Amino acid sequence: MSEEQDMAGGANEAADVTHSGFVALIGPTNAGKSTLVNRLVGAKVSIVSHKVQTTRAIVRGIAIHNNAQIVFMDTPGIFKPRRRLDRAMVTSAWGGAKDADLIMLLIDSERGLRGDAEAILEGLKEVKQPKILVLNKIDRVKREDLLALAAAANEKIAFDHTFMVSAENGSGCTDVMDHLAKTLPEGPWYYPEDQISDLPMRQLAAEITREKLFLRLHQELPYASHVETEKWEERKDGSVRIEQVIYVQRDSQKKIALGKGGETIKAISSASRRELSEILEQQVHLFLFVKVRENWGDDPERFREMGLDFPR
Repeated sequence: MSEEQDMAGGANEAADVTHSGFVALIGPTNAGKSTLVNRLVGAKVSIVSHKVQTTRAIVRGIAIHNNAQIVFMDTPGIFKPRRRLDRAMVTSAWGGAKDADLIMLLIDSERGLRGDAEAILEGLKEVKQPKILVLNKIDRVKREDLLALAAAANEKIAFDHTFMVSAENGSGCTDVMDHLAKTLPEGPWYYPEDQISDLPMRQLAAEITREKLFLRLHQELPYASHVETEKWEERKDGSVRIEQVIYVQRDSQKKIALGKGGETIKAISSASRRELSEILEQQVHLFLFVKVRENWGDDPERFREMGLDFPR
């Protein structure tokens, strides 16, 4: 065998080696984790709103980059819990971090290390997995301030790498993907090549409606609302009929969700139906109902529906 053939064979062998692994994306609430996951996956797999603690359970988004399959675990924002649901979400986030091959800490560059970010850095000292730091929203902060923020964070924890990105416009994201693709362990892929999430469609549909609910009623509707997909019927004409229930805790909240003359619920339904039609690539008939269920935040069944463990 000639030297050229030997080199070509080695190159082909290297190209055939695949990498795969789980990357836990953690950070304070509203740092932009869901926006970044959607950007890196190249499709919407996690809902986004300006309301804090929008993500309630771990959502896995699956991306292929070069010869690697990267499974991003979008975890709930970590904050100081006050309610049972809060405790379940924070426990879920730290559990996801400890189960991952690599941890990616996302910090909002505008907010810096104030508040919850400081506590998260302390908590990460107890986690053994490799860690990288990602500073988000860099387009809104001066370069010298970014460098100072990166230095301050690395003083507390020696991150393997630090990246500066804008999840909104994609700046710096390719560098993150390049690093993950070569850093994750060698091994076969966990999911089929065309799969972008492990979230069942019924649950994704509920999440889409919950996003529209939050976007429409950001200030008016309290955090304690929940959406469940109760019926999913594939019809002979190729369309799908979906029935969902929005659960709130009081009659006053039900009136807010419905709106005057049903105007609000119609707008939420219309926005959700349009997006679901695009995702499913079929006509969607969506029917929303609002029901009062007092103290649903203390119901173990609701926690299971959300993919959370019920804290005692």
